[in-house]
Amino acid sequence: MKRFLLLVASLFMSGLATTGTQMMAQQSQNITLEDIAGGKYNPQYVYGVNPMKDGESYTQLSSDNKQIIRRSFKTGKELEVLFDVAQARGDKKLEAIDGYIMSPDERRILLRTQTKPIYRRSYTAVYYIYDVQNKKYEPLSDGGPQQMPIFSPDGNVIAFVRDNNLFLVKLLFGNAESQVTKDGKFNEVINGLPDWVNEEEFTTARSFDFSSDSQMLAWVRYDESKVPIYSIQEFKGSYPTRQEYDEYPGAYNYKYPVAGAKNSDVSVMTFDIKNRVTRTLKVPLDSDGYIPRIHFTSDPTKLAVVTLNRHQNRMDIYMANPRSTECKLAVREETEKYVPETAYGSLKFYGDHFAYISDRSGYKHIYWYSLNGKMERQVTKGNYDVADFYGYDPQSGRFFYGSHKESPLRTAIYSIDKGGKERKLSTEVGSNSATFSTSMKYFLNIYSSANQPPVTTLRDASTGKVLSTMLDNEKLKKEVTPLLGQKEFFTFKTSEGVELNGWMIKPRDFDASKHYPVIMYQYSGPGSQEVTDSWGMGFYPGGVFESYMAQQGFIFACVDGRGTGSRGADFEKCTYLKLGELESKDQVEAALYLGSLPYVDKDRIAIWGWSFGGFNTLMSMSEGRPVFRAGVAVAAPSNWKYYDTVYTERYMRTPKENADGYAINPIERAANLHGDLLLIHGTADDNVHFRNFTEVSEAYVQAGKMFRQQVYTNRNHSIYGGNTRLHLFKTISNFFTEKLKGVSNTH
Repeated sequence: MKRFLLLVASLFMSGLATTGTQMMAQQSQNITLEDIAGGKYNPQYVYGVNPMKDGESYTQLSSDNKQIIRRSFKTGKELEVLFDVAQARGDKKLEAIDGYIMSPDERRILLRTQTKPIYRRSYTAVYYIYDVQNKKYEPLSDGGPQQMPIFSPDGNVIAFVRDNNLFLVKLLFGNAESQVTKDGKFNEVINGLPDWVNEEEFTTARSFDFSSDSQMLAWVRYDESKVPIYSIQEFKGSYPTRQEYDEYPGAYNYKYPVAGAKNSDVSVMTFDIKNRVTRTLKVPLDSDGYIPRIHFTSDPTKLAVVTLNRHQNRMDIYMANPRSTECKLAVREETEKYVPETAYGSLKFYGDHFAYISDRSGYKHIYWYSLNGKMERQVTKGNYDVADFYGYDPQSGRFFYGSHKESPLRTAIYSIDKGGKERKLSTEVGSNSATFSTSMKYFLNIYSSANQPPVTTLRDASTGKVLSTMLDNEKLKKEVTPLLGQKEFFTFKTSEGVELNGWMIKPRDFDASKHYPVIMYQYSGPGSQEVTDSWGMGFYPGGVFESYMAQQGFIFACVDGRGTGSRGADFEKCTYLKLGELESKDQVEAALYLGSLPYVDKDRIAIWGWSFGGFNTLMSMSEGRPVFRAGVAVAAPSNWKYYDTVYTERYMRTPKENADGYAINPIERAANLHGDLLLIHGTADDNVHFRNFTEVSEAYVQAGKMFRQQVYTNRNHSIYGGNTRLHLFKTISNFFTEKLKGVSNTH
């Protein structure tokens, strides 16, 4: 009997071992949230490609941040090491660098260390001037950390900002440092750097420039003294721990203009470096206007000053004389609704010409101007949007760009000459993006599709021929592709006759005879695009989070509604003055369409999104048609009057001008909320303030609507740090599993 029991126990343990091995093998074939949050499925990229002036090579920071390597644009092979921490000599030993800036003559390099982020694009750092030939480096300044340094065109002077003031360092005079401005003060005046709203919404971190002859410095001065202050309460927390707030919380106070509020007063200043004379340019700017960009042209007497009126439906480009201070209008771009960011964001200067992307024809195309503002030609034409303008080659007379000519879902690289003869330079079907050499002879191309991780190649810019493959992510493809759900694209027409594009990720073992619950992901913001034939589909690359949920028996879907990009100006701008109305209708229509499919359970459809996607989640769940069983809104704006001036007024004008439009919001719709809701927000969100969360949650409480909430201490708009991101996605996945499947999971 004893031997029999031992035998049974042995067989039982053997069975357990076999089962355990099978379970481990099965788990190894599954995606986990831990691996997603830990970056296991992130594709590799060739980062930090900086083209060199020879047109044949580029520089790149090594993966361990210890070397700056020059590589061939033809082969990608290493040509030389320009900087190596092991060989560089200086008073202070450098273990690694965070980044670098080459001088125009490439004889010196600014080494960036001790980087500390401020907002999305801004940071302070300690810079060192490195001499490539003698391998020595010395501090740029001993007066404290610096911001956004740049070399003068002749390479002999460096300008930077510290404590809201501009400084110059003259390299030919023993690195003599001088202070250009003295009126800079936190929360009052900023010289040369944008304030919060200009940085965030005009996608820029520097507002100063040298003239082409290196004799003048120009900058935008921001007087934010009258801009209202927003206060963010800060706690001790973890990752990082703010020990100073252990006994009492602290606060971060900064200038943040909400819709309709006072903006910074902006002006353009110039400084004569030799004569030390400061001047204010006579820019014909509205008292409440913006200056999103300034650029010195090849002519040192012409500073291009880009202005916008507060409604952002008129963009002017002035040519300003930095000494006489006179300004002459070169180009006026005016539209009924708004000038998209791509206009001033794509502006590039070439000798006595410049180009930028305009949507004046109804689609985004490249336009070519002389410096005096004469339009010489519309470079690209057709019923499609140009996605990116990469540059112009004066030798061949060709323009290089990315466009959606073949499909709004796809991007290809093209060149075109002044006669309109076009060449397609990328052959792969999907999404392509490029970085060109300074000679425009070569380009680095990154291609991906829904089923292909990014492939990075070096190509000939005249033919598109592949010269070298640098990264193909083949290992990732082999490892992750078998784990992903089934991806497919679809289109459908809404009840209003609008055709919308979408993608869907189904379980690997999809069975068309079953009825699956569906989770819809969307962003939906103006000009955005989530439905693309790229590896970037989904919240994480490759759709790995969506595939994780597909493992649990869900179908994941995403639909780009009206207001999204790459389908022309009419489609993008139809949401003007009424953000959330059409976008939420289209998500409801998408849910109704999905619910009509034979393999979808129409009573178990959920929706989620982050930021604008969170806003539209709340809007869609209270649209009036009760199609959503559940929803998750992360970092969601709840009323546009709480959001910033530049973004909000671009699409909505001010609350006084458009009261009816602002009334279209989740707070006003609180009584219509249908479905189980989870609200998530970070308490230190400097972008979509925590007040959006508090106000909409209070509205739901008073409307008698039950909901859940998850707050993340000291987290900003991105909600990460320590275990935060993993906790966030476990919270989301557990919520949907419980609400759509009735299974509670607290692990």
